[in-house]
Amino acid sequence: MNAKDIIENQIPEALKAKPELAKEIGAKVVFNISGEGGGTWTVDLTKEDGWVSEGAAADAKMTVSASNDDFVKIREKKLNAQMAAMQGKLKFKPMDMGLAMKLAKLM
Repeated sequence: MNAKDIIENQIPEALKAKPELAKEIGAKVVFNISGEGGGTWTVDLTKEDGWVSEGAAADAKMTVSASNDDFVKIREKKLNAQMAAMQGKLKFKPMDMGLAMKLAKLM
């Protein structure tokens, strides 16, 4: 498993199963994942489908940055997202705690 698989496959599957999550979050978020298996994606939760695209949207509300390894550990529940954020392994720019908490439901 890597960030590409999580963002391009698992997140859209979760959104198809629970479309209300996209409405609840209702924002464009860029995921900037470093390391092997990483990359940059925009997850546009203002749309009804086709949420994920490669690259960074200029009008994103927040950018989430992490290494591929840490991102996968968070997804597998081997690393607590709040702890990762406090340790600087998971970064949000600008920090929007409300949006970050909503995103946690998607992870």
